[in-house]
Amino acid sequence: MKQYVISVKVENRFGVLARVAGLFSARGYNIDSLAVSATEQEDVSVMTIVVRGDDRVIEQVKKQLNKLIDVIKVSDHTCVPTVERELVLVKVTAPPVKRPEIYQLGEIFRADIADISNKTITLGVKGDPDHINNFIELLKPYGIKELMRTGRVSLLKE
Repeated sequence: MKQYVISVKVENRFGVLARVAGLFSARGYNIDSLAVSATEQEDVSVMTIVVRGDDRVIEQVKKQLNKLIDVIKVSDHTCVPTVERELVLVKVTAPPVKRPEIYQLGEIFRADIADISNKTITLGVKGDPDHINNFIELLKPYGIKELMRTGRVSLLKE
C-alpha cells in the first residue's frame, strides 16, 4: 500500500478532529501520523494526516473530507514538492563506555541532548521523515529504551 500525506485546513471548532478521523476509520484505514496545529489565522487549524491505502479509496476519502462543513481545503501532498518535518525523542541505554559514540552520532544528526542519567541519554532530533528513520536505525544497536515521535507536518513548496 502506498503512503499518502493529506493536509486538511479546517475551521477551529469542537469535534472537527473526530469527524475527520472518523472518515478514515469508517473506511478501515489506520492513520499512521496525525498532527494538528494552529495556523496564521486564529480561527483556522491545519491537520497533516499520513495514511496508507490505494489511490481509489484515498480519492474517495478526499471527496468526503471536502463535503464536511468545517473543512476549508484538502490538499494531497503525496506527489508534490513539500517541506516536511517531524520530531523524535529517543531514550537510549548509555553506559559510560558507549557515551562518546552516542554523542558523536547525535552531533552528526544535530541532536539535542534532552535528558541524561546514569544509565540513559535522551536525544531529540528534528528533520524530514527519512532523516528521522536513519537516526532511529543507527541508535538501535545501543538499545532504545523508549521512543516518541511527533506527527509529520507538511507545507507545499512555492
